[in-house]
Amino acid sequence: MKQFYKSKSLLRLSFLFVLLFSVITVVNSCKKDNDDEEFTDHVVQFEVKTTTGGVIRAIVTQVGTVKTDIFDPVGTTWTSGEFFVNSSQAQLNLDAKADLPNADSELVINLWIDGEIVKTQKKKGAGPMVASIDYSFLEL
Repeated sequence: MKQFYKSKSLLRLSFLFVLLFSVITVVNSCKKDNDDEEFTDHVVQFEVKTTTGGVIRAIVTQVGTVKTDIFDPVGTTWTSGEFFVNSSQAQLNLDAKADLPNADSELVINLWIDGEIVKTQKKKGAGPMVASIDYSFLEL
């Protein structure tokens, strides 16, 4: 009888150990991940401007791997409109080409993120001018 009591007690202890191990495993797997890299959404807008008399010939935008080409937009100012980009998209690119009439004419391109200009480039002169902006959310 004593032998039976010990084996029953050992069986209960083993069962309790397995149950406890299972509960700990489930709790750890359901725990919220606290990764250092939390990606967030940003409001992004591209902008291209020329002075009076300038003609925008081409605009190329790229968000992550999605590239868009725009040829001969109307007017001296072009904006992409606001759109959301997740910071997991590593790269934003804006390139523009314009024909400028005078030596003091300007081609200006801006990258707006969350309502602020984060990067700008100006080209001044007569003739065809090309400006380019590259931006990355990821810090190297």
